[in-house]
Amino acid sequence: MEKVKWEVEGMSCTNCALTINKYLESKGVENVKVNFMGGEVSFDLNGGDVTKDQIKKGINSLGYKVHSHDTDHGHDHNERSFWFKTHLQRFVFCLIFTIPLFFGHILPVHIHALMNPWVQFGLALPVYIVGMDFFGRSAIKSLFGGAPNMNVLIALGATAAFVYSLVGTLQGDPNKIFYETAATILTLVFLGNWMEDKSVETTQKELKKLASTQKVMANMIAYDDKHEEHIFPVESTKLKVGDLILVKSGEYVPMDCKVLWGEAQVNEAIITGESVPVEKKMNDKMIGGSILENGTIKAYVTAVGEDTVMGHILRMVKDAQAEKPPVQQLADKISAWFVPTVIGISLIAFAGTYFFTEHGFTESLMRGIAVLVIACPCAMGLATPAAIAVGLARAAKSGVLFKNAKSLEIFKDIKQVVFDKTGTLTTGHFTISNYKSNISEEEFKQIAYSLEKYSNHPVARAISNSWKTKDELRWNAIEEVKGLGMKAVGKDGKEYVAGSFKSVQNITQDHSHNIYVTRDGELLGWIDVADDIRPEAKTVITMLKAKGIKTILLSGDKKEKSEQVAEMLGIDEVIAEQTPSQKLDKIAAYNAAAPTAMVGDGINDAPALAKATVGISLSDASQVAMNSAQVVLMNHGLKNLPLSLGLGRHTYITIKENLFWAFIYNIVAIPIAAFGYLSPTFGALVMGFSDVVLAINSIRLKFKKVI
Repeated sequence: MEKVKWEVEGMSCTNCALTINKYLESKGVENVKVNFMGGEVSFDLNGGDVTKDQIKKGINSLGYKVHSHDTDHGHDHNERSFWFKTHLQRFVFCLIFTIPLFFGHILPVHIHALMNPWVQFGLALPVYIVGMDFFGRSAIKSLFGGAPNMNVLIALGATAAFVYSLVGTLQGDPNKIFYETAATILTLVFLGNWMEDKSVETTQKELKKLASTQKVMANMIAYDDKHEEHIFPVESTKLKVGDLILVKSGEYVPMDCKVLWGEAQVNEAIITGESVPVEKKMNDKMIGGSILENGTIKAYVTAVGEDTVMGHILRMVKDAQAEKPPVQQLADKISAWFVPTVIGISLIAFAGTYFFTEHGFTESLMRGIAVLVIACPCAMGLATPAAIAVGLARAAKSGVLFKNAKSLEIFKDIKQVVFDKTGTLTTGHFTISNYKSNISEEEFKQIAYSLEKYSNHPVARAISNSWKTKDELRWNAIEEVKGLGMKAVGKDGKEYVAGSFKSVQNITQDHSHNIYVTRDGELLGWIDVADDIRPEAKTVITMLKAKGIKTILLSGDKKEKSEQVAEMLGIDEVIAEQTPSQKLDKIAAYNAAAPTAMVGDGINDAPALAKATVGISLSDASQVAMNSAQVVLMNHGLKNLPLSLGLGRHTYITIKENLFWAFIYNIVAIPIAAFGYLSPTFGALVMGFSDVVLAINSIRLKFKKVI
């Protein structure tokens, strides 16, 4: 199964995405995702009869242009842009010819030369050719693709006006000449398309800022045959894992790396949303895209491209944009039928006016054309993606990573939030407060370290960091048992366990300690650790409760410690001493009662995170927990939990506002045009602005107060 990801030029609305999506599915590829906002298409090629080249040619034949790194060598050009490459260029060109036509008809004293039918034909012809080169070509290919797009409406409207005018010119009938209508329609729609492109570009602005940090200059360190050090600049995209780099004060960290020498203050706001610099020293990891504010370091590259933290974030945000949340499904269904429906209404308006009113053919035709150009399926297609794009980008900039758009929408329904305790409500930075061993202290520490070094649990990390030794034990087998602890078989064939009270409840009644160490069922000793509550936890709990959200502590820790934490923070409900399977059952019960978010960080939280309505993990959580969650808080804490909930709720509000505008615009505008109260020229202008209104409303999310 080969994963294919391409950039596709020419997608402008949901109809375009639906056309490409339908084509790809007909070719038998799997996991199709089409993101018209970002201009990206991805799918899994399952090794069937169809090849990548065939699929690429097929997409190009639909009127779009595929750019793929494996086949593009800098000489490809968009065949749809033979003369002009942007809508702004087309608009300016057409405007030069349209202005004389337009003003020649509205000036009080008509300019005689401009009223000559053949002069008008000469002025309108270049506009019509440019318009059909874009709209006509796109319309024909979309019709062959089985999903007619908005350009079908524009091409039909402009062609009807132009051909009718040409017939009037040949007949010498000035009452049938409407060249200015055809030219103005095309010119204003090019203006509208350019405004739409700029609006969509603005909604993607924050994402592009993140992407720009992956393309910076880096100082690469190399050594000659005399082992003398040389530094030379390279583009960060040229770096490979293992390369040595020098990062100086004020420079971007070019890729994920590990510090070999030096100390520095690093601003990781691009990832975490926190502007307070973080101290970095030898063996610390640095994130590509962060800024080194003070100091100088030498480091070696640990990850490049999509394998970096920033690359991972960008990939997930783009994937989330391509996801279709439930609210989008209705708009997609309507968009698929929209163009044929509008053409039908246009024909009815034309026939109804011609056969059932006193108006003649000319007025009937103008009403039919007005219906075609006023309708805007793009508005319905843009309503959800524009809001999702801004919401996801603001979240990413603030240190909140949504893995899919569905989670962003579902947040609106969350009524209760379940928290794990250790590493979630507490810092997870444990220190050993007390211990007791029934064997020699040195041997006890050696066994505990040798077991706990293989665990990512915060308690285990505290023990392994405190009792680190070079003289560690080697195991024949070792595993981490969810909800229990570490279990290993030594070279001597004996079983060693470092775990919770559940691992020793058959040999002792003392459940007051954190970790118990056993060898073949014999208790070797216990370890107690101390943990501090996160400084932001109290504020976060208070904010959630103020929003009417119930808070619940669900922990595998002891009841006494869990209740103590809950009381300090004001949490509504406490359920302690739970195994991972019990946590899973509890989350299922909570989900059945009301939509529930689960916040956790440990490997034992992974099943519950996956089961919750929305699973939320911290960035310093175990990899399993991060993979199981739909949302990751990147600022090493709970601070942005209210922001993630608020952004989800307000993104959905924005989507509803956008859909309301899109539907009401078409519901009101189409009948007005059909009954002759709107000219084709004014209709084209209004249609262009309809998408801009949605984009502006979506961009409000960047600044809107959401908590």
